[in-house]
Amino acid sequence: QVQLVESGGGLVQAGDSLRLSCALSRGTFSRYVMGWFRQAPGKERENVARISWRSERTYLSDSVKGRFTISRDDAASTLYLQMSSLKPEDTAVYYCAVLRHWSGTQVPPVTAWGQGTQVTVSS
Repeated sequence: QVQLVESGGGLVQAGDSLRLSCALSRGTFSRYVMGWFRQAPGKERENVARISWRSERTYLSDSVKGRFTISRDDAASTLYLQMSSLKPEDTAVYYCAVLRHWSGTQVPPVTAWGQGTQVTVSS
């Protein structure tokens, strides 16, 4: 059973940067397509970024493109989300996930979720 543990969330001001990490255990990280999702209060969970095996392909949603970067370190079994120029509307619980396959156009099925980390951006 894959386990995912996110870290790096916190309270920041608008315009600040933050880096989220997601450590995977009990699985072969390099074989997985990975993604970051977020869920704000009263809103549906949305996929903001995903990355294929060996970082060959990445996807960023329009809402974060140009401000967020997704990356992975297969040797460390860790997924990252570098967030910059943060806005109050980025406030949400951020989740990492294992995806069933890669898609550049649709959100693939999720096979495992982390527990989430809170990101709060004050104005």
